[in-house]
Amino acid sequence: MSLNGMQPIRFVYLLGVGGIGMSAIARYFLADGKTVSGYDKTSTPLTNELQQEGIQIHFDDDINLIPSDVRNLENKNQTLIILTPAVPAHHSELEFFRNHNYQIVKRSKVLGMLTADHYTLAVAGTHGKTTTSSILAHILQTAKMNCTAFLGGISVNIGSNLLLGDPSAPEHKVVVEADEFDRSFLALFPDLAVITSMDADHLDIYGDHQQMKSTYQEFANQVKLGGILLYKKGLPLDPVHATMMTYSISEDGADYRGKNIQVKDGQYHFDLVTPGFILEELTLGLPGRHNVENAVAASAMAIECGVDLSSLQNALSTYSGVRRRFEFHIRNADVVYLDDYAHHPQELRAAIQSVRELYPTKKITGIFQPHLFSRTRDFVDGFAESLSLLDQLYLLDIYPARELPIEGITSAIILEKVTISEKQIIAKEELLTVLKKNKPEVLITLGAGDIDQLVQPITQVLSV
Repeated sequence: MSLNGMQPIRFVYLLGVGGIGMSAIARYFLADGKTVSGYDKTSTPLTNELQQEGIQIHFDDDINLIPSDVRNLENKNQTLIILTPAVPAHHSELEFFRNHNYQIVKRSKVLGMLTADHYTLAVAGTHGKTTTSSILAHILQTAKMNCTAFLGGISVNIGSNLLLGDPSAPEHKVVVEADEFDRSFLALFPDLAVITSMDADHLDIYGDHQQMKSTYQEFANQVKLGGILLYKKGLPLDPVHATMMTYSISEDGADYRGKNIQVKDGQYHFDLVTPGFILEELTLGLPGRHNVENAVAASAMAIECGVDLSSLQNALSTYSGVRRRFEFHIRNADVVYLDDYAHHPQELRAAIQSVRELYPTKKITGIFQPHLFSRTRDFVDGFAESLSLLDQLYLLDIYPARELPIEGITSAIILEKVTISEKQIIAKEELLTVLKKNKPEVLITLGAGDIDQLVQPITQVLSV
């Protein structure tokens, strides 16, 4: 894969290297023989992994901490600076690179460049991107297809957010998440794309839901002539020049359908109806009805790529999920604990309903950390409605991410609207003590902030 129009690159520096999308790109360039380094705001298990793999990372915004080869102006034409939108414009390292005319490229544009000369399978949607793309990558890998995949989560099967194929070999395919944040997916021109959902989100970027839907339509229009646009039946998309196909687990008229969905021994079984045949009694290794729908989308893409059906069946049954996507940490007769990245009302609803379907007679406790002040403000009613599906709720303070506080927007506005009686706001520092004292039957942690740092301590407390 090449970076079109750029001079040969020796050094790659990533501002925001610890982000899940950025780290996959960092790993790609490291595997390609480049010297890779970067900055991030905080140390995490993922940045620790990157450091162990040979990527130099620091956590203070300090020009003097930039590696000397990158800081050396004589190397600037051989240095690529990759930027995530989460880095503020006043960041001193970013200002240094801009003032000295380095090659600075957004993450989304780099993905566009890396995929430009290869058959590209793009997965877009407000929800389901990471699971669908990782299932797809696992299917293609199981079928021994030559595939590179840039994923938005750590695939348990792959052990990474990057699957490396051979770009120089024939029939190389690239699987990539098409992220709607900051309109990043408009840098992609896929051969085969799926759109899983278009629910309102990122209204701090788009302004309103209609503008977001219009941008999804723009992405749909970018699927190449002769390509395929697969989308969940019912999404409001206008015709495009690519072939349009639909999928669903609830709409009979879809081209690809999941039917006869059953739970047996904690696993989901279903039949896959395709335009030409029916595959019966497929087993999905990942729980959750919403994940059956993600599996239908991934299977449809794989079938359209020519995957043999035995590999497809094997891949679905051996799929182990993505870290922080309905990930079990404890599952025994006394206690069940799982963790999920859900941070939008519809994602919360899907996760909680799936837990309820698996454990219909048990008390279900949730710990939720809202992500972004603006998202909390925009979807407070939806959050409250979804969280009211729990039996008990512990609500953490809002994780600000890239935002400054908004007056009057706190976790309390969600709590007030939640209709269950067992609910409270709790500080992270108090959480472990409370869980130790009142051990839950079934616990699920939910959120996209730094709640993941509580997963291991909670696992230890509940394992005693």
